[in-house]
Formats: sequence, structure tokens, C-alpha cells
Amino acid sequence: MIVVGLTGGIGAGKSTVSAQLAAKGAAIVDADQIARDLQAPGAPLLDTMAERFGDHIIDDDGALDRAAVAKIVFSDEDALKDLNGIVHPAMQAEIQEQIDAHQDTDRVVVLDFPLLGENPRKGLAATIVVDIPHELAVERAVERGMDEADVRNRINSQITREQRREVATHVIDNSGDLEALTRQVDEVWSELSAIAAGETAADPA
Repeated sequence: MIVVGLTGGIGAGKSTVSAQLAAKGAAIVDADQIARDLQAPGAPLLDTMAERFGDHIIDDDGALDRAAVAKIVFSDEDALKDLNGIVHPAMQAEIQEQIDAHQDTDRVVVLDFPLLGENPRKGLAATIVVDIPHELAVERAVERGMDEADVRNRINSQITREQRREVATHVIDNSGDLEALTRQVDEVWSELSAIAAGETAADPA
């Protein structure tokens, strides 16, 4: 098994790359999905979040109002830090558990984590950054139905493109069309497969 990081800012197309890697056989550990599961109705984490941000972040059905949380944290640096302090320890524990489930395999395990640049992880065999110009990211996110002001607040709360690229071993430029993206994913997958094969060959077990 090798573990590979996958990250990118909002609107970059990271989910598309993740889906293509999954189709090639990668095991995906999706940090966003883990966060959603941990924040499902009735989850203890919701109570802690409500204590910090107010009961209004939980709707009448007991579900988290993500838009309400986003409105608070993406315009308030201290609130975002508090949210991360609540959510990240539980997330990291679940992420590790899902990775460990593939420990005795020869899989390429992809940790799909938007905040990988802000929260570097040791032991990764590679780190893929899906990169896109700032304004194009805004345009694509708005085309998907997001509010432009919300998108810009989220981008401004994240590290810069340059900082994200600094952690990369592989940069996928998604400023072109799907065909161009797919070609780059194919190239990266070939390299990852070679790394995984090398790890397996070096393993005396």
C-alpha cells in the first residue's frame, strides 16, 4: 500500500480527479465525506458545534445547516480555527482508520483532503495538487450554483495557490478541458502505479 494526498482549492476540479483515480482502481479516503458522516443528525460532534456557534446551525430535522456554518466561519478567522479544532481530531482518527484498512494490500490509497496544504500529513508517497487560476475557480463554482460572495470568502480563507503548489509532487493543471485533465490523470496514475509496484517489490513479505 502507498498513500497519496490529493488536494485543491474550491472550484479546482479535485472531485473529478478523485473520481478518475477511483475508476483506475485507487481506494479513496474522502475527508469531506468523513466530515459529513461525523456531522450527521444525532452525532455528538453537532452538540459541540452548536455550543460554539449557536443552536441555529442545526435545523428542525436535527441536520447541520452547512450554509449557516459557512457564513460564520469563512468570514471570521477565529471561528474557522475553532471549527477546525472541533472537527479535525475526530476526522484524523477516522481517516487513519480507513487508511489502515488497506494496510496489507498493494492498493494506491488516495487521501482526498481539501485542507492538506494547511494540514500536511507525514508518510505520503506523493501529493497531487489540482491547480486552477483564481478567477476561473470562481467562475466554475458559480456555474455549479454557488453564491459568488461565498466562493470568494472560501477561497480567501484557504492558503494561496502558490502555497498549495509548494506541497505538491504532482501538479494537475485543470484550466483546460476534460480531455486535457484526463491525460494528466493518466500520466500521474502511471507514476503512482510504478511507485506502488516498487514498494511491493521491496517488501520482503
